[in-house]
Amino acid sequence: MRCLLAISALALTATAATAQVRPPTSQRTCSANRQLVLKDGAVVLDTSSSTYARFVRSSAECLVDHFPERAWVPSSNNPQCFIGYRCKDGSDDF
Repeated sequence: MRCLLAISALALTATAATAQVRPPTSQRTCSANRQLVLKDGAVVLDTSSSTYARFVRSSAECLVDHFPERAWVPSSNNPQCFIGYRCKDGSDDF
């Protein structure tokens, strides 16, 4: 029984991780990138072949001590596409 539960948990974890793989922002239009953020609320996207970042639609997706900062990414039709926000640590502002 424990083995079955462990296998089920592993299968669910692997499926969730696979579902999050998306092409880099530069391979989608600006509006397609923006719609992903608006639909999901918070999403991690590849911004190039070796970098990625978490983007959010509003401050509601940021931690209590973080604030939203406007974010731009390269897209297929706009080198500086406004995609939403990135959550920045606000603890250094004292």
